[in-house]
Amino acid sequence: MVIRARAPLRLGLAGGGTDVSAYSDAFGGAILNATINKFAYVTLTPLQLPQIIIKCHDINEHHVFNNVNDFDLNDKHLILIKGIHNRIRKEFNIQKPMFYQLETYVDAPPGSGLGSSSTLIVTIVAAFAEWLGLPLGDYDLAHLAYSIERDDLGLSGGKQDQYAATFGGFNFMEFYSDRVLVNPLRVKQNYIYELEFSLIQYHTGTSRLSSKIIDAQVHNVSSNCTKSIDAMHSLKSLAFNMKESLLKGKLNDIGELLNESWISKKNTADEVSNDVIDEIYDIAMKNGSLGGKMSGAGGGGYMMFYVQNGYLYHLIKVLNEFGGMVERVTFYERGVLTWKTQC
Repeated sequence: MVIRARAPLRLGLAGGGTDVSAYSDAFGGAILNATINKFAYVTLTPLQLPQIIIKCHDINEHHVFNNVNDFDLNDKHLILIKGIHNRIRKEFNIQKPMFYQLETYVDAPPGSGLGSSSTLIVTIVAAFAEWLGLPLGDYDLAHLAYSIERDDLGLSGGKQDQYAATFGGFNFMEFYSDRVLVNPLRVKQNYIYELEFSLIQYHTGTSRLSSKIIDAQVHNVSSNCTKSIDAMHSLKSLAFNMKESLLKGKLNDIGELLNESWISKKNTADEVSNDVIDEIYDIAMKNGSLGGKMSGAGGGGYMMFYVQNGYLYHLIKVLNEFGGMVERVTFYERGVLTWKTQC
């Protein structure tokens, strides 16, 4: 028997950063995001031999561990998988050793800003749940993935990625100190098609360590930095405005709201942008974009632009001259999936 799992990556459309606990615990956060046609994939094969075999095909890692019950988390190599293994055993009181081969692949590189690490955790946890018959609903799965990443492993970040990967589709999410609410949006299909046509992603060719940016944002909020907190308030308000524009099909407003969001985002921490990113953004705005933003925390990875009618192919040509990679956007409506096969 082989267990497979797949979960989609996401685009953060508005409100990014307000899901980080330093802000959401104090003020409540709000985010609008949507999952896209890029995925994290997992194949889990139970083994009879006393081994754990891990193959991360996208980063060319292949490791064999013999006679392991629990991993030493002081060894940070493959820390996500090790943390998941340990937490699953502890959370569900699994006494007997778990031996398996785990293969992973993600359609976007680490540091892309598309939530790849958190999505991979959701996918692996879902594969274990399918194998072991664990009683996890959608909220349970997302919260467990979040807790592993933030509590067990101490990795900085917010909450939206785990919930986006689990639920899938267009969602308006609210974050509080004691709960998360996921509100699926019924967006008309022709609005989605037009949004797909008008959005482009541009990979800068660089990645970034989101934890450094998020740590700076947390510091600014915790130290009552007025500029940063006001910027977070603005990002949250813009998420509500973006939701209304999307549901009403006022798509050009989305471009303008993206631009407002990017201005506010840069005020949350100095590390969000740099001279290269600012130059690309300015060029895009002068060549047909109504607005855009960095995906995720910022600092590198993917940029996203909403392009006004008639300028799409011109802007693609202009951005290609910067040496990065332009991609079209396709949304994906489902969340994490698991299935068993004999193949």
